[in-house]
Amino acid sequence: MKIVLEQVGKKFQRHLIFKGIDQTFSTPQRHALLGPNGSGKSTLLRIVAGMQAPSMGKVRFETEGGTTINNNEIFKHISFCAPGQELVEELTLREFLDFHFSFKKPIQSFDTESIIKISGLSRSADRPIYDYSSGMKQRVKLLQAIFSDTPVLMLDEPCSNLDEHGVNQYREWMDKYSGEKLVIVASNDVREYYFCDERLVMEDYQK
Repeated sequence: MKIVLEQVGKKFQRHLIFKGIDQTFSTPQRHALLGPNGSGKSTLLRIVAGMQAPSMGKVRFETEGGTTINNNEIFKHISFCAPGQELVEELTLREFLDFHFSFKKPIQSFDTESIIKISGLSRSADRPIYDYSSGMKQRVKLLQAIFSDTPVLMLDEPCSNLDEHGVNQYREWMDKYSGEKLVIVASNDVREYYFCDERLVMEDYQK
């Protein structure tokens, strides 16, 4: 899959966040969007994911064959994880994963039970998610994103609220299961984007 940004910019009211971004993201590249808090990296990630419109410029989504993907079809190709992402917390982990994978297939050789098994959350699989700690909830967000069979994986500060064990789990899952996906990580923590060989620095587009 290919995502093409042409002179993309964003402003809120009269405040310009960034401008002039020309960038192509292609499978199986791994990109990091870097910058301090408030630099616009999370906003850019949402624009790249088709969740938010740019104030200027264009974003184009294409299949590997060059076919343009309609805006209302983009979600089928993207998995997303962010700190502010909402979970259906009335569901148990098992119910939530069953629900999630009813509209996005899990990666090959995995299903709800096998994902729970490697999650480290087996003992809590039948507890409602609202009873989870913030770190446990973050692992649920990572599970639904990393283990979805989509060509694009987008992660915004993926290690938020994780302890050292959780960070090590994240690294293991990314090393083993992100495969040939296009991965884009918004972060200012090298533990989250250590595997990215392409880097876009937000300050370069704020002049």
